[in-house]
Amino acid sequence: MAHAPLAFLIADGMADYPLAALGGRTPLEAAHTPHMDALAAQCCAGTIATIPPGMSAGSDVACMSLLGFNPRQHHTGRGPIEAAARDCDLGPNDIVWRLNLVSLADRRMADFTAGACDPRLATRIISHLAARLPHPRFTLVPGLGYRHLLIERGGANGPASNINIRPPHDIIGQSIAPDVTVLQHHAPLAAFLASAEHELRAAFPSIAANALWPWGQGAPLRLPNFTTATGHHGAIITAVDLLKGLGHAAGMHVPSIPGATGTIATDYAAKVHTAIQHLRTGGDFVLLHIEAPDDCAHRGDIASKVRSIELFDREIVGPFLAGTQDLAPAVLIACDHYTPVSLQVHTNTPAPFILAQHPHSPHQLSAFSEHHASQTGVHINPGHSLLHRVTQRFRQ
Repeated sequence: MAHAPLAFLIADGMADYPLAALGGRTPLEAAHTPHMDALAAQCCAGTIATIPPGMSAGSDVACMSLLGFNPRQHHTGRGPIEAAARDCDLGPNDIVWRLNLVSLADRRMADFTAGACDPRLATRIISHLAARLPHPRFTLVPGLGYRHLLIERGGANGPASNINIRPPHDIIGQSIAPDVTVLQHHAPLAAFLASAEHELRAAFPSIAANALWPWGQGAPLRLPNFTTATGHHGAIITAVDLLKGLGHAAGMHVPSIPGATGTIATDYAAKVHTAIQHLRTGGDFVLLHIEAPDDCAHRGDIASKVRSIELFDREIVGPFLAGTQDLAPAVLIACDHYTPVSLQVHTNTPAPFILAQHPHSPHQLSAFSEHHASQTGVHINPGHSLLHRVTQRFRQ
């Protein structure tokens, strides 16, 4: 049987906790979101346990769940997922680290994005370091903005699999001493990073990026084919390598979108257009991902997080619904995980969702919010069962 068109519109890290600065409301509750609120009046709603117990509350785990893959079975690390986006040539015993350009001050994590490092400058920095510091074991791979990779050849046979360096976005303002101590258990990596950072500071003395931060390492990613596993011909619309990597590893369509930045200043219209074109040209599933709410929350910027949610509603949800009226897709609107502004880190609180065009009785919410979604009694657990459940409800 054929599937009805299905779209997941995902605002990364949109969910939050009530804030005194917003009168006890969350950023989602404070934001002006007429399109999502209108849908909430005629939809099914609930929460999704996107993060399995004991696993790290990150988009790598959460988005794997949203695509219907069990993270406990398939997740090897964040670095390998992003490596899949760049089609890195990896051996079975290689280890891939996610590598951030960061700003350190007084042995503390000052900025996990190195001042939102300009993408062109960032590529120049990593390319310069790779040329000046060739190494038989470590290979630097340029990415987008502050997000890069470090491949450790044969790393599975060394200490890489047994050390845990914290994600830099989880330790903003905190001392890096615990991570430096952990890194000493991997002497070759510590020595390479020290050389790279010395060269970075010497060659680029006047920029915010003054250090490299490896984390999220793991063995090469292997995922089942998405179409074989789900019956859907799917696409992922995103600016970030994390989502692109999941799509590439699963054999999905992952178009390149000029102007997609992974920040609040992205080309929303291009993303919506590309998503709709996929559904009009033979595709029946699309996941459209917006990074901005998560980025704003990590910075502790309440006003920007509210604005990013309003932009998601106005520039993504509204135009997508208007442009697909004749297709009548089922539309799920959600976030992958909570990123509370007050904490500036991810949490594993079940993520709220609304599902429009639901064939059963709607919950008739007055608005889309964390509180309203949690009160419906609908809770999807495990999270990777969501896609299958939605598909079964809309099977034609």
